[in-house]
Amino acid sequence: MAKTKKSENIAKTTVNSSPNALYVLEVFLIDGPITEEFATENPVVSRTIEIKGSNTLAQLHKIIFKAFDREDEHMYEFQVGGRGPQDPNARRYCLKGAFSSSDLTPVPTGDVASTTIASLALSIDDAFGYWFDFGDDWWHQIDVINIVDTAQPFKYPRITKQVGASPPQYADFE
Repeated sequence: MAKTKKSENIAKTTVNSSPNALYVLEVFLIDGPITEEFATENPVVSRTIEIKGSNTLAQLHKIIFKAFDREDEHMYEFQVGGRGPQDPNARRYCLKGAFSSSDLTPVPTGDVASTTIASLALSIDDAFGYWFDFGDDWWHQIDVINIVDTAQPFKYPRITKQVGASPPQYADFE
């Protein structure tokens, strides 16, 4: 189920930081508490999401939560600007309550509720991490597959494609 960032040698497309831009993101499940049977039956689990530049990381979390059929909310963070998920040099965006915790190193960069997608300075072929549930550790890689100058008049964010089944949030390993 491992997915890794594409080659660093790919030329990057110019950043579009317009709040009206449409970002097409492919979200891959790369690790979490899943059974061997589930992994065998679903070698790739991904969701394609369209989101506007004006949407926040909190709104991206909500659509990912829905896309993977999750039931119980937990802490989460996004890791942007590194070499993909779990890069300690990435900028970390968390829930506001995480800022009061003195044991977080490095200190989070921003609050998911106020950080827009456009403010992240993303380019096509960028990859960043999404970590959901700090106890069960669901890890995702988010690939930027397209950025369109102006979003169509649809309701965003929205799920446009699903590959593989959604794993149960709490796997039964018996």
